Amino acid sequence: MKREQDYIKDLTEIRSMMERSTKFLSLTGLSGVMAGIYALIGAYLVYELFYRNSGSRFFTTLTGGEVSGSLSTMILLALVVLFLAVSTAIYFSFRKARKNGEKLWNATARRLVLNMAIPLVAGGLLILVFLAKGLFGLIIPITLIFYGLALANAGKFTFEEMKSLGIIQIFLGLLAAYFMEYSLLFWAFGFGLMHILYGIYMHLKYEK
Repeated sequence: MKREQDYIKDLTEIRSMMERSTKFLSLTGLSGVMAGIYALIGAYLVYELFYRNSGSRFFTTLTGGEVSGSLSTMILLALVVLFLAVSTAIYFSFRKARKNGEKLWNATARRLVLNMAIPLVAGGLLILVFLAKGLFGLIIPITLIFYGLALANAGKFTFEEMKSLGIIQIFLGLLAAYFMEYSLLFWAFGFGLMHILYGIYMHLKYEK
């Protein structure tokens, strides 16, 4: 009986070693929670600066036309939120990797970044096209959809739950494209609330 338990323990350790070598497991739930908080703050600022005074005009403009507020200010705000989320994720991942005696930037991490970068870069370029053409109303749905595709890709190289989060983001992006007057709410729900819930779930499941 004892020998059988030893075999099971050995198999568990071997499986854990194989998983660590093929999957990036340094992501933390706390970084997801912080990313969600940053997104909710960003969504609130966008609402106050652009949405409240202009009704739904900014977010329903499909062809050129008057846009309330400074577009450059909105882009800057989005970049600040992105920078905070990415830098926080890197910081907590580095801390977790160091605690586990692992390297943060390894072959698995490079595959993860590459597979996330392809849809993210494609989505970013498409957003630039929409900005140039004045298709402002499609920007929020596109961010959700392409971010969701990036997460679905990443699920092959890290925690499986990330793929589910990606599918949810894609679905919210499609809803935001159809119900464009509520696109900011869908964005806040996807990037904000879903990140917070996902982060809490991951923390309780893998880090407690």
